[in-house]
Amino acid sequence: MKGIEFMKKLKDEITKAVVGKEDVLELLAVALLSRGHVLLEGIPGVAKTTIAKAFAKAIGLKFSRVQITLDLMPADIVGGAYYDQRTSEFKIKKGPIFANVVLADEINRATPKTQSALLEAMQERQVTIEGTTFELPDPFLLIATMNPIEAEGVYKLPEAQLDRFMMKIQMGYPYKDEEILLLKRKESGDFGEIQRIVDREDVLKLIDEAGRIKVSDEVISYIYEISFRTRTDDRVLLGASPRALEHLLFASKSLAFLRGRDYVVPDDVKELATSILAHRILIKAEYEIDGLKAEDLIKEILEEVEVSK
Repeated sequence: MKGIEFMKKLKDEITKAVVGKEDVLELLAVALLSRGHVLLEGIPGVAKTTIAKAFAKAIGLKFSRVQITLDLMPADIVGGAYYDQRTSEFKIKKGPIFANVVLADEINRATPKTQSALLEAMQERQVTIEGTTFELPDPFLLIATMNPIEAEGVYKLPEAQLDRFMMKIQMGYPYKDEEILLLKRKESGDFGEIQRIVDREDVLKLIDEAGRIKVSDEVISYIYEISFRTRTDDRVLLGASPRALEHLLFASKSLAFLRGRDYVVPDDVKELATSILAHRILIKAEYEIDGLKAEDLIKEILEEVEVSK
């Protein structure tokens, strides 16, 4: 299956459950094919959980959902050991992290100790339970949701964990025509059952094909120059990491594949740069007070940097 065909079928299925959000869906597909993870940020009620569940169902992968609460412990996510009285032995019970698509709902409600349990899973695609390492299913995609306006009972995600998310996707209010259509469909019950369009083996083949997309030296230099500007700007306290460059490179290849090309163009990089870089950049306090946001800085850099010829 070609990337452009996969994307069309995916959109056709997801629209049975979700109105609009096609841009979000495409970014989720990019993250999946790039073996990245996604942070969905938005107020309650904008279909963050719905689109994650529909996405997993359409691509035929095992899905699990973890509702993050203040009292959640690391073992509630990765699993733990228990004593089996029938066999008089200790056995391992695997947690919900052992799925292909894992939804961590309201991740910023987890304590730092519980958040740290996700670091090994996100980076190494494995977890350690009672000293034993277990590989996670392949492919593995973590989708975490976060409410940006809550201040009570939440914890700031550490920079080390933010850097492990390939992209941060903002989900806002739907457009007027989308919301009216949503209300009409809710009133009439006109929502279809999502069908699986691919299976696990198909997804692994798509990941492999996306990885073969060609990237010219000029585009690679372009990616580096964008990130270099984030590190040398006087208004920035922390710029994009080398991992951020890798994520931008691999995501650009996946986007090109989904658009039906076998090579990356600078516009692929431009389209993804804000989602991939902004959440990793720290603006100095004096400039942040004046209203400068990381997203604004990235857009400014994109306007200034040109592709070398």
